[in-house]
Amino acid sequence: MAREVENMSISLPKELKERVKQRVHEDHYGTPSDYMRSLVREDLRRRDQERLEQALIKGLDSGRGMTVTSKGDWKKFWQKRIAKEGKK
Repeated sequence: MAREVENMSISLPKELKERVKQRVHEDHYGTPSDYMRSLVREDLRRRDQERLEQALIKGLDSGRGMTVTSKGDWKKFWQKRIAKEGKK
């Protein structure tokens, strides 16, 4: 399955450009573009992780939880959730 790829040009100071080339060589990336793509992907993963952690903290701080052990419990959970969202 082919991905549509678009070009993006970035400007780097000479020192950073040399460091990118060094990392490409040391870490066996095919090209500087491969390295930059990996940096962007890692940044996106880190941001998703931070959002998840914040949501978990918010959940922990929101009060008493409920035990969910059966399909009926899940149904009650989602009914409460939907009702709560409808009040917003």
